[in-house]
Amino acid sequence: MGTKIAKALYFVTAMMFFAVLALDIAIPTLVLCTMALSTWLVSLDLPVSRKHGGEAA
Repeated sequence: MGTKIAKALYFVTAMMFFAVLALDIAIPTLVLCTMALSTWLVSLDLPVSRKHGGEAA
């Protein structure tokens, strides 16, 4: 009986470890992708923000 409990405890511990490991990879990836996307959007040369020569600011 003790072996079944030990195996179940080991299984639950392993599941929790790999679930946290997946979150440890996914959350920084989402943050970095969001930062890269925002940098890319800011650096776009949009026609609205383009200043033409001779126009008043």
